[in-house]
Amino acid sequence: MTTTSKGLVLVVEDERAIADVQRLYLAREGFGVHVESDGTAGLAAARRMHPVAIVLDIGLPGLDGIAFCRALRDAGDWTPVLLVTARGEEADRILGLELGADDYLTKPFSPRELVARVKTVLRRATAGPPTVLATGGGRLTVDPDSRTVRRDGEPVELTATEFNLIAHLLGRPGRVFTREQLLAQVWGYPGYRDTRMVDVFVSQLRAKLGDASPIRTVRGVGYSATDPGA
Repeated sequence: MTTTSKGLVLVVEDERAIADVQRLYLAREGFGVHVESDGTAGLAAARRMHPVAIVLDIGLPGLDGIAFCRALRDAGDWTPVLLVTARGEEADRILGLELGADDYLTKPFSPRELVARVKTVLRRATAGPPTVLATGGGRLTVDPDSRTVRRDGEPVELTATEFNLIAHLLGRPGRVFTREQLLAQVWGYPGYRDTRMVDVFVSQLRAKLGDASPIRTVRGVGYSATDPGA
């Protein structure tokens, strides 16, 4: 295992040629890279090595990427996960996002885009929201310093992307954002056309926050949030 200032990225990919390219390009950017070719070994490596991010193929032998992601999140491990999927795996891709994956790439993809996506999910995992949020007596509390969310005093486990999305919306209460704006401002993907990813994350946030969710759908436009402390 190679250690660098940028940390270790775990690549779980059973196609050796693809894994070798991913290793090469991530290493060029200063990441340490460890590769596993099946899901069972990959999950064990994630628990043993504590990587800063995981690049996870869905179609894996042993333990597929969906089961891998579910096991990781069920154990309370919120390491950023970038899913790698085939074109015909849309349902699995959406399920992976619902289980807590932070982003996805569809094969074939540019290795440079892979590196850019890894950097982006890492920035989302460490960056604070733009506005300090305090809800006073409200049911929902978002703490930007500890990056935690509480509903009625109880902690709510969110991925880095989910946290950044709710913080972004609550930091500008009442403002309506289009899906394209959210992709650019939260995900860091200006001009990205697959806006369904925003809907998946909003749905997942609503499921976790329940009736304390401040997110509102504005038909034909996008999403807004009311101040839960108002």
